[in-house]
Amino acid sequence: MKSHDEAVIEMLRKDPAMAVDYLRAAFDELDEEGGESAFLVALRHVVEAQGGMAAVAERAKVSRESLYRALSPRGNPTLRTMTAVIKATGIHFHDLTHSPEVATT
Repeated sequence: MKSHDEAVIEMLRKDPAMAVDYLRAAFDELDEEGGESAFLVALRHVVEAQGGMAAVAERAKVSRESLYRALSPRGNPTLRTMTAVIKATGIHFHDLTHSPEVATT
């Protein structure tokens, strides 16, 4: 039986476009109790789905150890680290702070 984390990572691997919506939902709940750690877990899931800690750390130009610490449940990443990691996954902060455009017909 797969763990919840493994199932989420697998879904994100199968549908990479889902990562933006997944992170946006976690971002929207940052002000809630436990929201910060939940966002870090969501970002960790996206990182794992995007090739893992080592690959994303290299693209973000941070050490793998720093990335593990930053995305741990008690992590406290700097804004610079967060921005670099999110960009390394192909997502931009702008994508998290704006709702997707709704097509009008």
